[in-house]
Amino acid sequence: MLEYGDGDGDGDGEEDERWSLDLAGTPQLISNSESTLIDRPPPFSDQVLENVLENVLCFLTSRRDRNAASLVCKSWFNAEAQSRLELFIGNCYAVSPARAIFRFPRIRSLILKGKPRFADFNLVPLGWGASFFPWVAAMASAYPWLQRICLKRMTVTDADLALVACSFPSFRDLCLICCDGFTTAGLAAIAENCRCLHSLDLIENDVEDDEDEVVDWISRFPPGKTCLESLVFDCVRFIVNFEALEALVARSPSLWRLRVNEHVSVGFLCRLMAWAPQLTDLGTGSFSAFEEDDDFDDTLELAFKASKSLVCLSGFRDLAPEYLRAIYPVCANLISLNFSYAQITAEQLKPVIASCHNLQILWILDSVRDEGLQMVAATCKKLRELRVFPLDATEDSEGSVSDVGLTAISEGCQKLQSILYFCQSMTNAAVVAMSKNCQDLVVFRLCIMGRHRPDHLTGEPMDEGFGAIVKNCKKLTRLAVSGLLTDKAFAYIGNYGKSVRTLSVAFAGNSDLSLRYVLEGCPKLQKLEIRDSPFGDAGLLSGIHHYYNMRFLWMSSCKISLKGCKEVARRLPLMGLEVITDSLEDDNNGGVEKLYMYRSLVGPRNDAPPFVKLL
Repeated sequence: MLEYGDGDGDGDGEEDERWSLDLAGTPQLISNSESTLIDRPPPFSDQVLENVLENVLCFLTSRRDRNAASLVCKSWFNAEAQSRLELFIGNCYAVSPARAIFRFPRIRSLILKGKPRFADFNLVPLGWGASFFPWVAAMASAYPWLQRICLKRMTVTDADLALVACSFPSFRDLCLICCDGFTTAGLAAIAENCRCLHSLDLIENDVEDDEDEVVDWISRFPPGKTCLESLVFDCVRFIVNFEALEALVARSPSLWRLRVNEHVSVGFLCRLMAWAPQLTDLGTGSFSAFEEDDDFDDTLELAFKASKSLVCLSGFRDLAPEYLRAIYPVCANLISLNFSYAQITAEQLKPVIASCHNLQILWILDSVRDEGLQMVAATCKKLRELRVFPLDATEDSEGSVSDVGLTAISEGCQKLQSILYFCQSMTNAAVVAMSKNCQDLVVFRLCIMGRHRPDHLTGEPMDEGFGAIVKNCKKLTRLAVSGLLTDKAFAYIGNYGKSVRTLSVAFAGNSDLSLRYVLEGCPKLQKLEIRDSPFGDAGLLSGIHHYYNMRFLWMSSCKISLKGCKEVARRLPLMGLEVITDSLEDDNNGGVEKLYMYRSLVGPRNDAPPFVKLL
């Protein structure tokens, strides 16, 4: 079964699996003559073989394994197409809906991604594209049995959601991540018409209602017992009908995940928890009291004591620290704890983390400082994933965590597999220590927020630290680099990063050699994101041999020219190349502000806005 990822968010180690061989691959994999073979009825013996194969292939759950199986021969190709029920498309412009439907006629589940990841940082202008409408319009007639849709960074309208709600009678699961374009009216259509709904997960979306047009979508769920297992709406910034929400929770005995928004106070939370003691994943909402709340201090603690199945906690928006003691009873069972919206100090964290011996995932703000991370390292020996976010993300902010915290984590949490660490200062020694202590790392993302910052103790570039990571962490698939880096760091990545699939570069490198080392040395590289780095046309052209094997390349605020981009387009006619400007008036004297390049089987898209030039 395909995973949604994080993600990834773009969380993303598991999301980096190749999806391309079933649809894109190298552009020569599915030629016109080859695709016509699907139309020809095979001989009886071949048909028998394909029937047998379909029953065998259903046991292949990895996308990569199924893609490999489809390349064995024509019979395997056909059998894999007929038996695949779940489809992952990493770029909505890499293939047309019609081609996807033709290739895979029995899909029950779709995962579809749209805008580049840098849209999360406002680097992709509004109106760029990634509309869901062409997909849902095609699927409405082709896949009436569709049960599951997960969209990430797509533009989804209320009409799209209404079409989903009325087109798929057995529809069960909708997950929208970092999407925009819809309002509570669209959510109401899903709630009212999807009678078999098991999950509605809204994660970091921009829900675009005006205050006077908000629809009471929670009340639209049908009366009576529901099938609901997961309801996530912490990103919906509007007040919900609490009585309707309480009634919905009460008649949803299978509900295991509930994440509410900031308008749900701890008083309301107590009442919800009383109806759903079976919850394993809870997003708490504001975690502060409202004026209308009664005295509930003891009730809140009792509610958590009664939640014996609770293993994942998040929320804590507008945190009132005096209520933190209520969660102490569940800390020993916690596997995942998300404090990324809670500005807590090391002293406030201490009694919480002291019992979290089983914790595997921790997201936290740097307000806990190095002292807080030392507490985590001393207690959370089973930690697999750590994300430390900045309270103040500006370049000149005063850093609250440093190499001291990173060193403590590497020494205390040696089972760590994924880390995202924002800081203002770092040392090579701390990064080298992590590479030696945490050799199971799959994801290493170190974001030194100030530009071109060296080792703050020695003044040397951070080359040796990142070099040690790629040398010692053999399982590494995702890497983000920052700080003062020279070509030497990228030579290390090219020489040792043979498993790296995703590389993010910011304010790094000192010549085109850096890009050349990576593009020539990392055979599995799928996604390359570069911003504010001194790479020009020579570096861009050094990857000509590899771009057909990549999912995408993003470059912004580099030194590439329109001439260089056109040369790539001439030599790779089956690649999609987009030159993006922030406005129609932008004139960079032949320079390119933003380049987005991706594999495509369908040629230039037909919905590009005026500020996007297709090459």
